[in-house]
Amino acid sequence: MLQDKKILYSGMQATGTLTLGNYLGALKNWVTLNEQYECIYGVMDLHSLTLRQEPAQFRKNARSLYALYVAAGLDPEKNCIYFQSHVSGHAELSWILSCFTYMGELNRMTQFKDKAAKHADNINAGLYTYPVLMAADILLYQSDVVPVGVDQKQHLEITRDIAGRFNAVYGDVFTIPEAYIPKTGAKIMSLQEPQKKMSKSDENVNATIYLLDDKDAILRKFKRAVTDSGSRVCYADDKPGISNLMDIYSCITGKEYDAIEREFDGKGYGEFKLAVGEAVADSLKPLKARYEELLKDKAYLDSMIKNNDEKAQYYATKTLRKVQKKVGLTERIR
Repeated sequence: MLQDKKILYSGMQATGTLTLGNYLGALKNWVTLNEQYECIYGVMDLHSLTLRQEPAQFRKNARSLYALYVAAGLDPEKNCIYFQSHVSGHAELSWILSCFTYMGELNRMTQFKDKAAKHADNINAGLYTYPVLMAADILLYQSDVVPVGVDQKQHLEITRDIAGRFNAVYGDVFTIPEAYIPKTGAKIMSLQEPQKKMSKSDENVNATIYLLDDKDAILRKFKRAVTDSGSRVCYADDKPGISNLMDIYSCITGKEYDAIEREFDGKGYGEFKLAVGEAVADSLKPLKARYEELLKDKAYLDSMIKNNDEKAQYYATKTLRKVQKKVGLTERIR
C-alpha cells in the first residue's frame, strides 16, 4: 500500500487536553518511529462521540489535539496525521466488519463493562461496538503494527480475529496487525491515587498534569502528590506513590532508577517532588511554545490537515473498494 516500510497505526481521542501520561506513555515515543515505520496517526473524533460532547468545545479540542501532535515533534510531512471523521471509510468499513463480529466477542470486552459502569446514564450502542470501529481504523490502512497499552490488548485481539475471519472467507484482504511494544515509555499513574492511571477526566485537579499546564500549576501539583511512608527515595512495589514519581523523572531525564536513588540519597520526598516538577515543566516548555505558534498560524495548520486528510482518504479508499468488491456490493459508477 505504501512504500517498503511496515505501517504503524495509532491515535488518541479528541476529548480534553492531553496529559503527561499520554505524552510519556505514547506521544513522546511516536516521534522517532517514522524512521522505522510508515506512521499514520488519527485524531479519533468519532470514538469520542460515545460520550456527549459540547460541539464548539469538541471542535476546539480536536484541533488542539492535532496541534499538540505536531508540537510534540510529529512532522505532518513525514507522518500521516489526519482526522478520523474526515475519512468516511472508517464508518463504512465498521458496518461491514460488524457483520463479521460475534455478539459473544463484544460481550467479553472488559472496557465496555468499565465504561458502562462509569456512564450508567448513557450506555449506548457506540460504547458496545467501539471495538469494531477500532478494528476498522486499524484494518483500513493495512496496518502491520499497533502500539497498545494493557487496556487496549483485547481490542487488538478482536481486530485480529475479525481480520482472520474475513480473510478465511475472501482471501488475503487484510493485513493481520501485530502489537507494538515500545522500548521506552511508562504507564504514568495519578498523582493523587497512584494505584490508577493518570486520566484526562479525573475530577481531582491535583491528580493530573496536563501538557498545557503552566509551570506554577505543574509545581503545585507535584508538591501535593501523594507519597508513601518513610522518606527514602527508592523504587519498590510497596511505594506506588514515590515509584510513580521516579517513573516520571526517569522518562524525562533518561536516568535509571539506581542513579535517581543515588541522586536523592539522604534527601526527603519534598525535595524530590520539587525536582520532578521542575524537570517536567522544563521539558514541556518548548512543546507549549510550539503549540502556541501553530494555533496562531491557521493557514499552515489548515494546509497540513487538508493534505493529510487527502492522503489518508487515498489509502483508505483502496482498502474499502477491495472489501466492497469482495463482499459483493455493487460497484459505484464513476
